[in-house]
Amino acid sequence: MSGTQNFLKYLAVLLATWILTGCFTVGPDYQKPEVNWLDKWETDFYGQIGGPEEQARVDLRFWWRLFDDPVLNQLIELARQENPSLRIAGLRILESRAALGIASGLHYPQVQVATGAIDYANTKSSGESAQSDVVYSTGLSVGWELDFWGRFKRSIESADAAFFASIANQQDLQVLLSAQVADLYYAYRTTLLRIDIAEKNAEIQKRSFEITTKLYESGEQSELDLQQAKTLYMSTLSGIPDLEITRTQLRNALCAILRRPPGGLPELDDRAQDLPEVDSVIVQDVPASLLMRRPDIRTAAAQVAAQSAQIGIAKADLYPSISLSGSVGYSGSTLSLGIGPSFTWNLFNYGRIKNNVRVQDARLQQAIENFQNVVLQAAREIDDAAISVVKTREQRGPQSESTRAAERSLELANARYREGYADFQRVIDAQRAVATQSEREIVNNSSHISAVVDFYKALGGGWLEMSIEQLIPAATRDSMESRTNWGDLLRDPIPVETDSLNSTPKVK
Repeated sequence: MSGTQNFLKYLAVLLATWILTGCFTVGPDYQKPEVNWLDKWETDFYGQIGGPEEQARVDLRFWWRLFDDPVLNQLIELARQENPSLRIAGLRILESRAALGIASGLHYPQVQVATGAIDYANTKSSGESAQSDVVYSTGLSVGWELDFWGRFKRSIESADAAFFASIANQQDLQVLLSAQVADLYYAYRTTLLRIDIAEKNAEIQKRSFEITTKLYESGEQSELDLQQAKTLYMSTLSGIPDLEITRTQLRNALCAILRRPPGGLPELDDRAQDLPEVDSVIVQDVPASLLMRRPDIRTAAAQVAAQSAQIGIAKADLYPSISLSGSVGYSGSTLSLGIGPSFTWNLFNYGRIKNNVRVQDARLQQAIENFQNVVLQAAREIDDAAISVVKTREQRGPQSESTRAAERSLELANARYREGYADFQRVIDAQRAVATQSEREIVNNSSHISAVVDFYKALGGGWLEMSIEQLIPAATRDSMESRTNWGDLLRDPIPVETDSLNSTPKVK
């Protein structure tokens, strides 16, 4: 058989193998996990947290604008730009994008090796002059494992799902970050109010202490009245340093979020100001519809997709690996050419391979169970936050009236004491009631704001689709490019997960 005929025979084998390539993809295709209770679920308190006519007035991406607070708007925007954890999450997106490129490269020849050598020989026989010879050799070898069982396709599916999981995870961090900044900011403002109230109460109690001291020294008052006045005054004073510690710690926590060292934040106003009043929480849709849009749920779904593909990768090891290989070589004056198919098959490792498939399947079921648990916990968070919004709002009216009544009682107690109709104990009791009720009113208002923040966080509000420029600052990208050739990865747009509302990762 001539060389041409041999070549055509090998070519026919190559074409036949190529035609069969990709006809089989072992392992399960991704199935979106079902949540059988979700269609019928709705938080019992949905009707009490905002009317339908209000629902179009808020954008979940910027839910904090409901507070109409320019300082909060500025802090959250700064956090999105500067927060270290969010920046790390952006870099993980870049990492997973590069990992996807590795998986995609498996569709091309896996072995592409060029070789070259120069051999110098110097020989000398007895009585003869030395002879030298230089031999040049070059070669090119190519090996291509065909994706006969879909191993590489599944690898790409897994890497693609992991890529979208990293995007959703970064968006989930945005949700958490927005809520954290709002919580810290209003906790800071609440602490300023508590310090202000404590200082005002201390001033009132100080005057009573000074009066009782003079009356005691002049013999007109018992020591009991003096000691009671002193106890209340000193107790209030002793609580202020704790509040000042809390104020500093909250400010430092905001500094850390904004990537700044501990110290002053010029964006903050250190004056005590009333907290905003939020009469109703506004949402755009029923909680069950919003639930599946949460980034953490989409992350869990993408992890299911990534693990589902791992079963196919493991199952492919049960079958022979089919490859095409070729080589061209030149040595001295000799040209060699080789081409042909080959296969390898782990015939005696089925126990190991089958158990690896079982391992991957068990991990898939774990991912499915984790997805179900994430959805369940998300529903719980929405319901918990909804009841907190409703009940803290219900507390506001009675608590405000209680504080006003305590203040009026103090006025009356002081008047009756001056007129001699009541003893000083009534004054002390009234002062203690004012201090307690004014503190409770501030704490209740703060709790209501915190409940509103938790509700929007539970709905998954507060995230944006960010560009690569927003994910990674220009200075960081320049530094990375100075170390490594990133090609277009630091400039290509981040893809949009178009079917995220159905919690189905986009798998290429």
